[in-house]
Amino acid sequence: MCGIAGWVAYQRDLRSEQATVDAMTQTMSCRGPDDTGTWVQGPAALGHRRLAIIDLPGGRQPMTVDTDDGPVVMVYSGEAYNFTELRKELASRGHRFVTDSDTEVVLHGYLEWGEAVAERLNGMYAFAIWDSREQKLVMIRDRMGIKPFYYYATDDGVLFGSEPKAILANPQISPTVTLDGLRELFAFVKTPGHAVYDGMREVEPGTVVTLTRNGLRTRVYWALETRRHTDDQDTSIAHVRSLLDDIVRRQLVADVPRCTLLSGGLDSSAMTALAAQQLAAEDKTVRSFAVDFVGQTENFTPDALRDTPDTPFVHDVARASGTEHQDIVLNSDQLADPEVRSKMIRARDMPMGFGDMDASLYLLFKAIREHSTVALSGESADEVFGGYKQFFDPKAREADTFPWLVQFAEHFGDDGNILTDSVTKAMDLGSYIQDSYDTAIADVQRLDGESDFEYRMRKICYLHLTRFVRVLLDRKDRASMAVGLEVRVPFCDHRLVEYVYNTPWTLKSFDGREKSLLREATADVLPKSVYDRVKSPYPSTQDPKYAIALQGHIKDLLAKPSHPVFDLVSRDWLQRAVKVDVPQITQASRRGLERTLDLALWMDMYSPTITLS
Repeated sequence: MCGIAGWVAYQRDLRSEQATVDAMTQTMSCRGPDDTGTWVQGPAALGHRRLAIIDLPGGRQPMTVDTDDGPVVMVYSGEAYNFTELRKELASRGHRFVTDSDTEVVLHGYLEWGEAVAERLNGMYAFAIWDSREQKLVMIRDRMGIKPFYYYATDDGVLFGSEPKAILANPQISPTVTLDGLRELFAFVKTPGHAVYDGMREVEPGTVVTLTRNGLRTRVYWALETRRHTDDQDTSIAHVRSLLDDIVRRQLVADVPRCTLLSGGLDSSAMTALAAQQLAAEDKTVRSFAVDFVGQTENFTPDALRDTPDTPFVHDVARASGTEHQDIVLNSDQLADPEVRSKMIRARDMPMGFGDMDASLYLLFKAIREHSTVALSGESADEVFGGYKQFFDPKAREADTFPWLVQFAEHFGDDGNILTDSVTKAMDLGSYIQDSYDTAIADVQRLDGESDFEYRMRKICYLHLTRFVRVLLDRKDRASMAVGLEVRVPFCDHRLVEYVYNTPWTLKSFDGREKSLLREATADVLPKSVYDRVKSPYPSTQDPKYAIALQGHIKDLLAKPSHPVFDLVSRDWLQRAVKVDVPQITQASRRGLERTLDLALWMDMYSPTITLS
């Protein structure tokens, strides 16, 4: 795992811009603490920061192959889990390798197949190749958008990076956010290609973006497609298990210490149990880590989203699978620490408003990094197999909007009322969300003969896999890479996603429960307690001290009346919110306080120009 950055300017010789290239690359140091390198020649400059995972001494970048017609140079972030097979195929075609890294395999794959190498990769990746033979830049992102990749078109080329901060480090660019950028921050939808900052774009998942002197060209090499599912229930369960065994086996490959993220839910428990089973065959033990909060298990109060605390189930899995387990227990002072909040905003380059769930994720990863460099996560299983409450809620199912927004409104309330009346009116968030929804479902292909109900559920699955999951994948990548930890997501393997997406909903939920296919496919390795457990989301602290700390930080902010955050957030709303007794603070109010603090810190760090016209 690494961080990449680069600049192509056809009308300049970038050798005179080495300092700028170095500065852009340096912003990715958290993603790659082990090594750094740049390559600059004529109109092209590539920068790389390395987190060494495979072939520790041999995988340095930028990586170059010299051809008779000029060098081909690559900067690469991610992992190709099928690099061993590709290496054998390329060797049979005459390619010779000097390292054992997957990076070199991908580069030679490009030399053999051009940009079509993308279709041959299984993994998570974002990479850029400067092909001096044709004076072109090729940018490729993995199918599910696991690894981030941003670019900014200039008058004579493009700037790119793993994160916006790499692009913003170039003096040509200043951070500007228009109304659409603000809408994206508050919509919780993740519009494909949208990057919040004006002029900046994401390389969309499953997409190749090519730059030549004639401009940018985009080609989609993978998208969710509707196909008829012909397997019966038993065959479907067996195939899911076969895929999972292969996926976990591939994603356990690393030359550094590995671990799993264990929440005690079905997803992470199944993944941990399969990893433990496979490593036990090699006389090895898997390490597992879980997050908890001081006093949460003992004083847990069930709510509409969470019936049970995680820790008892975590420990059941750890005992059953024989993992070397450690709980990372956090207190409210840590969760409310402005420095921790700043770290996450810097990691994400924008204020996303996840509050204590962002803080705990960052602190969890920071603690894990002291022991492991690679972690396997259960992220995205809910989107793939249908695990959220909105998949079963008739109101959310039938709503002509994103179904998770129906659930959010019901359980958390609306935190949009923190904004001033003028900002709320200018944003017109309802229309933005509706337009985004209409655009998204227009891409869903209906199977011939598919019932109205199955088509409705297909649309809901499609929305989660193309809009919702990308928010969570981006969050996990940024939090983990901020501390130099590589997090792998087995449930995002495109073979599994394609297969389960096309499994009818009646089969996905054949026993009337969430994630029926996953539960039965891994039943033999799960403790009964986890097998029977109802879905519980990522944990959030229930300690009232956290809300008290939030109110204190907001009072400090209110003491700075000239702060630019008050151009967006209602001072009157905040003044009322800090006077509310903690037991009466609603989820919406707590989210509003967290959102405000995020916005204020982001403005302090990035000084964005915000335009509402």
